[in-house]
Amino acid sequence: MRDIIQQTKDCEKQFPETSQAFKDMLGEMYDTFCGKMLDYGSSNIALGRDLSDEDNKKMSLMGIWFRSNDKMARIENIVNKSNVPNHESLHDSYLDLANYSVIATIVKNEKWGK
Repeated sequence: MRDIIQQTKDCEKQFPETSQAFKDMLGEMYDTFCGKMLDYGSSNIALGRDLSDEDNKKMSLMGIWFRSNDKMARIENIVNKSNVPNHESLHDSYLDLANYSVIATIVKNEKWGK
């Protein structure tokens, strides 16, 4: 298996614009995440519960799944133009969906809110 650093260099050389767009998107994801953390804190994802308890962690992950499912339905509506929302773009919906995936991993790894 090739070294991860070399893999990154090779990818950036072969796909420079795509690689840069991905890096830019990660920065935007992080900025959005930080803004929402400061607005809402960690208790919304934790449902106000102690996530060191396995049942509470499962409940939190199910909450993230529901939110993600809502985003997928919104994306489907926007793409199909059947119900285009006034206050959230396709870009915003994809950004939120990506962040929910990262948040779920953080919850699963017991790092949420710490």
